[in-house]
Amino acid sequence: MKKPLLAVKDIVQITGITSRTLHYYDRIDLFKPTHLTEKGYRLYDRSSLEKLQTILFLKELDFSLKEIADILKLTRQEQKQILKKQSQTLLSKKQRLETIMAALEEYVSGNDISHLQIFNSSLPLKEQYANEARFVYGETEAYKAFNETLDKLSQDEKEERFSSMEEIFKQIASCVDQHPSSDEVQRLIEEWKKNLMQFMPCDTELLACIADTYKFDARFNNYFNQYSNEDLADFLHRAIMHHISQS
Repeated sequence: MKKPLLAVKDIVQITGITSRTLHYYDRIDLFKPTHLTEKGYRLYDRSSLEKLQTILFLKELDFSLKEIADILKLTRQEQKQILKKQSQTLLSKKQRLETIMAALEEYVSGNDISHLQIFNSSLPLKEQYANEARFVYGETEAYKAFNETLDKLSQDEKEERFSSMEEIFKQIASCVDQHPSSDEVQRLIEEWKKNLMQFMPCDTELLACIADTYKFDARFNNYFNQYSNEDLADFLHRAIMHHISQS
């Protein structure tokens, strides 16, 4: 027995998608009808329904329509690799959302904004570096260089550079029992500076400004405290200022 074709209203009823969206998918060649009647009505077979359900599923996974179109062209095995990676991305977003929800409860309960747990994640190092660069550096050449560098980097390259910076902070945290001017600490500060200069040119004035931000901004304080039981922000400030004095 020949399988019946589905009309637009049938697709709408089965999937919950709107007819307007269905027409749009047709227009951008993402999801085409199997047949067109003489009067121009769109008809779909059962395999088309499965494809549409896959599209809607991928959309729920936060893929753009362009990304979905590219994914549909891949083999099942290639699709699995992409979905595994997306799974990790969604897990990170879930954890981030849980952190935000917990912070919201703390704030509603009366906690000060600077002490919320939302600032104990890697946000200061990644997003706040970018966001606060404008406050710290203004519309300077350094800020423009910072922005231009970020724009040129792929997401993997950004993650690699930020991870490198985080590793340096961890190593500095292991040296808090030493004096900020010690050879080992200053070697790490030099490494920190080299990493920073991958994003922007750094003169002594800029380094001092960053050091002050580390010490006096409560959000950075909270971020650095995850690496040490000591006041790592103050330790970094003193180590950076010593480095500047020797320049």
